[in-house]
Amino acid sequence: MRAGEAAAAAGVTIKALRYYEDCGLLHPGRAANGYRDYTAEDVRLAEEIRSLGALGLTPMETGPFLACLRAGHEEGDHCVESLAAYQQKIEALDLLVARLAHSREELIRRRDAAARRGFPSITEPFKEPDKMLPKADPLPSGLPVPVDDGAAAHLPGRMLPALSFTGTDGSGIRLDAVSEGRWVLFFYPLTGDPAADVPEGWNDIPGARGCSQEACGFRDNLDALRAEGVDRVLALSSDRADYQQALVDRLHLPYPMLSDPRLTLADALKLPTFEANGQTMYRRLTLVLRGATIEHVFYPVFPPDTHADEVTQWFRNHRDA
Repeated sequence: MRAGEAAAAAGVTIKALRYYEDCGLLHPGRAANGYRDYTAEDVRLAEEIRSLGALGLTPMETGPFLACLRAGHEEGDHCVESLAAYQQKIEALDLLVARLAHSREELIRRRDAAARRGFPSITEPFKEPDKMLPKADPLPSGLPVPVDDGAAAHLPGRMLPALSFTGTDGSGIRLDAVSEGRWVLFFYPLTGDPAADVPEGWNDIPGARGCSQEACGFRDNLDALRAEGVDRVLALSSDRADYQQALVDRLHLPYPMLSDPRLTLADALKLPTFEANGQTMYRRLTLVLRGATIEHVFYPVFPPDTHADEVTQWFRNHRDA
């Protein structure tokens, strides 16, 4: 069939057919008069490119689906390569959504700051419609309880070193200059990929499971902690910065997370760590600090989903200390 007929049958334009051919996705034959001669298979391939394009796949990303159709399958996603292409696109979209969410939150922050700066009568940020904050999945029952092995007993009274990290909010943070007042630094082992299963045997390691739940706890208790005089809350782990950023975006965490993949702070303070799946990670631990001095240590931390409540209550009990 001629280009006009093929384009109409596939629901695309003639220009689109030409583009698909230029990309090497369609290979129409030639009639005796030199005109392109499109087959029913060409039409089916063009339909597949169009339908996948409506879902955000570029023409070049449709290659596995077209190969599947050419192999004789009725559906372009019948082949394992097509499933892999789906997953790759999903991961790319997840990353885009996380970046857009981060940009949105930053724009809101800047808008509110600019409004307060430019209009002194405005004392409150613009209000957004009420919405439920996302929650982490409940912890499974029967998790093993960690025991105090004394690995943090040396920490009270120690000073934080002058180590600097970049927070998920983009700010540079030097630990010994975070605040002159009271603040909280909690350590956790692993954020990981939210689309992947937890590492094998993770639930069997005492105190390992519960990072998202603990992070949500500090998010939900942040106002209460501030009311008790806590200047800042920071989180730190050896986890990758992009995983931390994804967690901040997904759970709307209002405090920065710091990535320490080389465990430089663990080396400086002799902090407790553990080995799992070929990695060295921080044990779950929380420091209460006054300036750069460690005032109190929570270790071991269990259960992690109610730990922020425990920390908040500690500040209530030590308000005048």
